[in-house]
Amino acid sequence: MIEAQPSQTALRVALRRAAHQIHDEQPLVFVDPLAVRILPAEQKLEVQRIPNSKRRPYSAGIRAFMVVRSRFAEDVLAASVARGVATQYLLLGAGLDTFAYRNPHEGVRVFEVDHPATQAWKRECLEEAAIAVPESMRHVAVDFEQTTEQGSLATQLLSAGFSLAQPTVVAWLGVVPYLTLEAFRATLRFLSGLPAGSELIFDYTYPRHAVPLQEQLMMDSMQARVTQAGEPFQLYFLEEELRAELSAASFALRENLDGAVLSERFFAGRSDGLGIRGKAAHLAHAERV
Repeated sequence: MIEAQPSQTALRVALRRAAHQIHDEQPLVFVDPLAVRILPAEQKLEVQRIPNSKRRPYSAGIRAFMVVRSRFAEDVLAASVARGVATQYLLLGAGLDTFAYRNPHEGVRVFEVDHPATQAWKRECLEEAAIAVPESMRHVAVDFEQTTEQGSLATQLLSAGFSLAQPTVVAWLGVVPYLTLEAFRATLRFLSGLPAGSELIFDYTYPRHAVPLQEQLMMDSMQARVTQAGEPFQLYFLEEELRAELSAASFALRENLDGAVLSERFFAGRSDGLGIRGKAAHLAHAERV
């Protein structure tokens, strides 16, 4: 991302989550009553103009993936809480995620981590929307590419009261493709300090050569857009490569969900055309072992 500016991709993700609340047919895959409210004024107008799924199927496919990954992460958290396991929810790259402000799980503390500029922008959005910040959550400003100890994820999180001794569900959504391999591994090393039973959900992308030609062209188009925004994609994995990285950090890959599996699980039977297209984007669900 461009230094000292909030993430433009975080804004686009927030727009798509909000668009799902307005334009897609019931039942919604992901219900977020604050998704529209938290948007800046200009984007509240923009989201009303987003075409429906049948008119823009590729754009709707991106929206589908973004809403389903949030739904999946919150489902994993709810299941962990129901089992009496998770006491913390850690959002790495929180953007304009609103879970902390509608958290239904009493006793679960929420830690939102993001770039300092994006965090400052979010606080402004919350204030403008009159959305209260509960005592059960903390904002933590971190640059994932930061190499100094003082600015590291570990230092900032622990200073904010995060406990490595407490079982945690970690949602690392919309971040991994933008990282260097070094930053990805550094974050996994920190998360490896969590107790067994902690869970990690993140999305990642197959490399260009591993998908069909038509999807390669779509990937090229998206890469051009995010590069122009100052946030280029840098990191790709095949499944066997990802399993090895996770294993090195004491995590086991429990689910590796591609677009077809996610569409069957969350979008089957819809009449509005909303669903995930392509084979590149995956949602990974791992467990600390």
